[in-house]
Amino acid sequence: MNTTILVLGASGQIGTELTQKLREVYGETNVIASDIREGNAEMMASGPFEIIDATCKETILSVVQKYKVNQVYLLAAMLSATAEKFPQKAWDLNMSSLLAVLDLAKEKHIQQVYWPSSIAVFGSSTPKNNTPQQTIMEPSTVYGISKISGEFWCNYYHQKYGVDVRSIRYPGIISWKTKPGGGTTDYAVDIYFKAIEDKKYECFLSENTRLPMMYMPDAVNATIQLMQEKSENIKIRTSYNLSAIDFTPKEIAAEIQKHVPDFQITYNPDFRQAIADSWPSSINDDHARKDWNWKHNFDLETMTKDILKNLKK
Repeated sequence: MNTTILVLGASGQIGTELTQKLREVYGETNVIASDIREGNAEMMASGPFEIIDATCKETILSVVQKYKVNQVYLLAAMLSATAEKFPQKAWDLNMSSLLAVLDLAKEKHIQQVYWPSSIAVFGSSTPKNNTPQQTIMEPSTVYGISKISGEFWCNYYHQKYGVDVRSIRYPGIISWKTKPGGGTTDYAVDIYFKAIEDKKYECFLSENTRLPMMYMPDAVNATIQLMQEKSENIKIRTSYNLSAIDFTPKEIAAEIQKHVPDFQITYNPDFRQAIADSWPSSINDDHARKDWNWKHNFDLETMTKDILKNLKK
């Protein structure tokens, strides 16, 4: 069967790069990008694009039928820091969009669903180091509450209706192609831009705040790999822990200084510090590595080298 994919929220940080990679893998005409507004020039030029409100089931269905879509990647969401400012809006977007897509799969309009979760499902009562797949989850943010609820909805639709839905709990994702989008881990994106532009950066987290992170190419590869895996190998239908690297603002600054010696960092923690403090410092992702052979390619050193090389261009 021909794979035809609809990406909802294609203009976001992950969506931008995942859509391009999917078009490389499956062919440009087989990957329909969509968002509430038009995407960047590269996205608009490289394949079909539709304006879609991800909370509107009827609109999604009409596009699914128009292109004979069989896979939906639902990336539309309001992220952690932004969601704290607009709790009701965040809940409505994050939940309504997921239930709309799960219903379409239940009604057999689509065969497969991808929906991202996050380390935001964990809370301050969760074991901080090497956080296991199954553990105490008491999220303290609106984003985290919506993600943990979403995980249980995914599992429910899989068990009750046989929906083939798959998910990853992303750590902080770092990319040089899109500017930060309102997440607590976004300092690790912004710091590279500021290192090149200003040679200095004021960090909104304290210097020793350790968080799990991942370079975008690893995140994109993991997502596609999970979706290509045989259904019987996907043992977890809530969401898989996923990990690559973990570091502190102080450590990332030191790595940048190897390439930009006059780079300076200062610290001025804000409300995002409390969010970061409630999250794990490192993640155990043994299940992903065992069930579908996940492995990461980038560490802090190779990622920093690659980002700075690209930004300097």
